[in-house]
Amino acid sequence: MADDIVDVLIIGSGASGAAVAWRLADTRMRIVCMEQGDWTNPSDYPSTRRSWEAEAASSASPSPNIRNGRDDYPINEDDSPISIVNYNGVGGSTVLYSAHFPRFHPSDFKVRTLDGVADDWPLDYAMLEPYFALNDRIIGVSGLSGDPAMPPHELPLPPIPLGKMGETIARGFNRLGWHWWPSDSAIITRDYEGREACVNLGPCHSGCAKGAKSSADMTYWPMARRAGVELRTRCRVSEILVDDHDMATGVVYFDEHGVEHRQRAELVILACNGVGTPRLLLNSRSAGFPDGLANRSGLVGKNLMLHPWGLISGIFDEQLDSHYGPQGCCLLSKQFYETDPGRDFVRGYNMQITRGTGPVVTRQGLTRGTIPWGAAHHAEFARRYDRTINIGICCEDLPEERNCVTLDPTLTDSSGIPAPRISYRLSDNSKRMLQHSFEKGTEVMKAAGAVDIHTEGPMRYAGWHLLGTARMGLDPTRSVVNEWGRSHDVRNLFIVDGSVFVTSGGVNPTSTIQALALYIADAMKARLANLFD
Repeated sequence: MADDIVDVLIIGSGASGAAVAWRLADTRMRIVCMEQGDWTNPSDYPSTRRSWEAEAASSASPSPNIRNGRDDYPINEDDSPISIVNYNGVGGSTVLYSAHFPRFHPSDFKVRTLDGVADDWPLDYAMLEPYFALNDRIIGVSGLSGDPAMPPHELPLPPIPLGKMGETIARGFNRLGWHWWPSDSAIITRDYEGREACVNLGPCHSGCAKGAKSSADMTYWPMARRAGVELRTRCRVSEILVDDHDMATGVVYFDEHGVEHRQRAELVILACNGVGTPRLLLNSRSAGFPDGLANRSGLVGKNLMLHPWGLISGIFDEQLDSHYGPQGCCLLSKQFYETDPGRDFVRGYNMQITRGTGPVVTRQGLTRGTIPWGAAHHAEFARRYDRTINIGICCEDLPEERNCVTLDPTLTDSSGIPAPRISYRLSDNSKRMLQHSFEKGTEVMKAAGAVDIHTEGPMRYAGWHLLGTARMGLDPTRSVVNEWGRSHDVRNLFIVDGSVFVTSGGVNPTSTIQALALYIADAMKARLANLFD
């Protein structure tokens, strides 16, 4: 069964798909976005129920292999110490993200020039800065101007309050003379564009029932739909079709009833994340592309970067009210972000201060043996609950071709589409970086007054950032897309998600992903007359 032809077909409705859809809407082209999942009603989020902590570890888990929802696809991650976490639905993984929203640094685009590793991007911070600023205004980013670790930029909303917990850890950084700053956060601190401000409900990671978190379903999609973009849910794309002239002609997809369709299109844009995009390209084999679509370089699926994540938890004697406020947003430190020749690793990491856990997760100390059953149980629980500060360590992950996404030979989703298989190893550089972060995280915890400190990493269920598997570059033999997201091999195929990243930086990537999507949309509009040349 075939549908009418559309001008632009976007696959994926998350951070990048939503942004590019809105930015292209003023062209008056017929734009359709296909999303594998569906809309989520905020009233259905776990945070509306007392069981929210239990649900966040099961039916609302960020891991599709645990969540196992009707719209998820399985992922073989047996050959990786880090599990992939993502979400299929309108808004994509922004529905479940922490909304910690730092930008890439200027140095992140010039790693080869500055440090002699990896490759430089074919663009730089200055080219993306207008799009960072536009994205901040569109979604409503909260923060404090003046961070000395970043180029100057103004934000539309004031920062998330630090609270007692933030003030406590900030004193530790001050005692050491280390950098810290309130984090840029995609959470509105005042009523903004028809949405009500954050009320410190807390469990942002399982969906914001208030609508204060700037997920793509709450920000870009209402505007894009008003501008005429059609969003089709429960459409599971299995293959991108291509003709004898190496031009994409449309897709094959399954509807919610499992019926196969074909949708023709003049332009195809992939926005499926750094695992979903290579999965679809590798499954789109043809006579002209026997190794997968747009893969004449052999790099589709290669150079997977996941940001190995460390955790330092500190327990304090004083009550910190640490479970109040957005879970992943408080302050950050870039003290160890840039390369230092005196260290035994290149590049660096971001220290993200996150809040304590709720009562159920606090009691997970039972599984570690730190909270006993019996007479001492309540005292040990009280010693931890609302007295914990966490430091998340986001390590820059350098690209390596051995770290990759391939198609599993036997595992499939419910439509019979091959599942992705993850092969990933931490580099020696990443291991040394993690160890350094544990030492420095412990140091700042002690300076802040922690009486008990626990470190762990790489954390298993921390594969939030899926980058690098369809990299951007000027050389078609060393990259999959050009400097504005266009496939080197298929002239009417574009990629706008994190798979185009050349390097990973050491920060959460969503701000940069959305800035790139807006930049690519404008580059497409500037070239509409000759996109097929």
